[in-house]
Amino acid sequence: MTAATEAVGDRPAPPPEDLDRPRRGGPRPWRSRLYRWDVRFSPYAFVAPFFLFFSAFGVFPLLYTGWASLHRVELYAPDQLEWVGLHNYARLLGDDFFWNALRNTFTIGVLSTVPQLLMALGLAHLLHYRLRAASFWRVALLTPYATSVAAATLVFVLLYGRDYGMVNWALGAVGVGPVDWQSSAWSSQIAVSSIVIWRWTGYNALIYLAAMQAVPDELYESAALDGASRAQQFRYVTVPALRPTILFTVIVSTIGATQLFGEPLLFGGAGGQKGGASHQFQTLGLYLYEQGWFNFHLGRASAVAWTMFLILLLIGAVNLLIARGLRKTR
Repeated sequence: MTAATEAVGDRPAPPPEDLDRPRRGGPRPWRSRLYRWDVRFSPYAFVAPFFLFFSAFGVFPLLYTGWASLHRVELYAPDQLEWVGLHNYARLLGDDFFWNALRNTFTIGVLSTVPQLLMALGLAHLLHYRLRAASFWRVALLTPYATSVAAATLVFVLLYGRDYGMVNWALGAVGVGPVDWQSSAWSSQIAVSSIVIWRWTGYNALIYLAAMQAVPDELYESAALDGASRAQQFRYVTVPALRPTILFTVIVSTIGATQLFGEPLLFGGAGGQKGGASHQFQTLGLYLYEQGWFNFHLGRASAVAWTMFLILLLIGAVNLLIARGLRKTR
């Protein structure tokens, strides 16, 4: 008896050629194809908007800025490009104001990054242990980060006022004469750095706090059984466990310092793009802004932008080397 004539009860079995046909009410072949296409191509469709916007507002401006840096192009005639090759970069390296801006960027970066991260690490250590109203203090730490750069800087301009500023009033209360915070290099850079410290300390403290909460409690218990104090636990348990996070915040803060713009611009007032009368706190961001939008040299400004980009790539390379070294020492 063949399969074609074999019966189940009184009903004959279907012939072999009918076995591959879709049953009534069963899934259709076109639905299967749609399902396979959906599984295969939907992830690309979901991420496509990001790549479109990134290409339009990230990749294209970057490439066009690099192209413009090889030309002489002015703000009043942006469509007229004259090829000059690496002349803008050569002129940049011979400009004393560029080296002054680079030096100021490095100094302000150190003055703002080192105290900022040390204070953030200490605040995170305090919040890591059971503290009353811990949620309130965490929200309070994040408040400066949520504050507008313009609003925060204008308040600090009033605080550092020469004649009626609260900082000079406090210095006068302890017998120190008034300081013209915008006149000299060190005082102005310290003032600008304090704005950066105020805005970003709480943000970094929360990053450290999240990393501390991921450290196993067994390590602290073992250290306590060995007689380690709170300070010793922080030094020999917490800090080694936070090395990757500390490295991350150092790199991010360094990149932010390289791109510093809003704080020194608003701190300088009407001529903020110069960074003071003697360019004493002009950063690379302000130097780029001055070249492009006050001196109308878009080609030179593009060269400054690409120089900053190369500096950031160098910082990223150093970060990669340090991260590899830390992984090897574990």
